[in-house]
Amino acid sequence: MEVISFVALAAGLIIGLGALGACVGIGIMGSKFLESAARQPELMGELQTKMFLLVGLIDASFIIGTGIALWFTTANPFLAQIANLPK
Repeated sequence: MEVISFVALAAGLIIGLGALGACVGIGIMGSKFLESAARQPELMGELQTKMFLLVGLIDASFIIGTGIALWFTTANPFLAQIANLPK
């Protein structure tokens, strides 16, 4: 039964740290976008396109991590290995 608690802890860490990393990354990227747009306003359209593409990729990696964490909590592959252990 310890495996279930460890999987829940790992899933929480995956989701929490993934969200933290995504938020910090998007925040830094947004601030750099504003700095570069203020320095060179003529490149704002190109920079905005690239920024939104990267925001989508960062969010996609976080959502994939969340999906994997939720998959491990609902369909845990480690429980089958524990059931086969000799007692």
